[in-house]
Amino acid sequence: MMTEHSLDWSQLAFSSKKPLRDLKATFIVAPREISPERFSQLIKERLPSGNIVLGLAKEDYVDGFEGQPHFRTLKLKSVRMIIDKVNRSKSPYKIHTLHYFQRELNYILQKIPFKNHLFINGSWHKAFHNLAVYYTLANQSRPYELISPFVSEDEAKAYTKALEREIKKSIPLPVSGTGLSESEMMRTAFKAAAYSFDYNYQTGVALGKPVKGGYRFIAATYNAVVPFQGFAMHHGAARETHFSPPHDVNHYDTVHAEVELILGAAHGRFDLKDTSLFINTLPCPTCSRMFTETGISEFFYQDDHSSGYAIAMLEAADKKVSRIVPQGVVSNV
Repeated sequence: MMTEHSLDWSQLAFSSKKPLRDLKATFIVAPREISPERFSQLIKERLPSGNIVLGLAKEDYVDGFEGQPHFRTLKLKSVRMIIDKVNRSKSPYKIHTLHYFQRELNYILQKIPFKNHLFINGSWHKAFHNLAVYYTLANQSRPYELISPFVSEDEAKAYTKALEREIKKSIPLPVSGTGLSESEMMRTAFKAAAYSFDYNYQTGVALGKPVKGGYRFIAATYNAVVPFQGFAMHHGAARETHFSPPHDVNHYDTVHAEVELILGAAHGRFDLKDTSLFINTLPCPTCSRMFTETGISEFFYQDDHSSGYAIAMLEAADKKVSRIVPQGVVSNV
C-alpha cells in the first residue's frame, strides 16, 4: 500500500514512476539491520541536502544469507519513530520508504535517477564490484557510497560480540565426539561457514575421524574476519577497496577457515593425523600447500576453487580428494 511517504515498488513497477523520480532523493539501498543511532546519524548528515528514500527489503535476510542473524535486514519498526519525527517537523525535506524485493533492485536503479546511492556494508552477497547493480551505476556515471552500518568502532565491536553469541544458539554445531554421516559432516561445514561475517564469501570446515558407519566429529572452523568479525563491515571490505577479482588471494579480511583449523591443531586442541576434512569450497593454493604437510588423509568438498589446483596438489601428496553435494545444501557460488 502506498501513502504520502511510503511507496511500494510492486505498485510502481508497471505504472508511473513520477512519485519517486520527483523526490530527487538520496537512496539508502535496503540495508542489513542498523541501530536507531546509526540511522539518526545518517539522517542528520544527509537530510539537510534533500529528501531521503529508505529502501526496505521485503525479505528477512540479505539474499544469500538466509537464516543468519548477522545478515538480518532492517525493519521499519526499528526506525519508525525517527521517520515520523522528521516527517512531522518543519524540514522542507522528508524521509520516504520504498518497499521491494531485493531481486528488484537493479531494475529500480535502471528506472530511477536518484541523486545519490548509499549502500550499507554487509547488505549484499559477494564483492560489490562484481554485482549487476555496480555496473548499472557505473555505466550511467551515477554516484554511490559504501558506508558502515555502525556509528563507531565501539558499536561495531559490541554488536559483533552480541551477534556471535546469538549465532551459536541459532546455528548450533555438533558436540565433539558425535557420530555423523558423510552428508552430515558436509552440512556441518556449511553451518560453520555461516558463522563468518565475511559477506564476500563464507568458508567452513568440519574435521572428523573415520569410524564404523561414519565419522566422529572433532572440530569446525570458519573464515573469521580479523581483528574482529565486524571490522570489514565498519571499515570496508579489502576486496571492494581494491576492486580485486574473484579468487584473488591478495586481498582478504579473514584468516582462512583452513588456517584456523591448522592453528587449532598447533595449539594442541586436536590431532590431524588420519582425519577427514569436509569443506564447502576447495582450499586456495596456499592452504592446499599447507595441507600437504598435515596428517589429514582425505578431503571432501562441494565447490571448486582456482581451477582445481587443490585437487592436483593434494593428490600428488597422496591425499584422497572427493566431491560431494549433499541434499539440502546450497552452493555459495
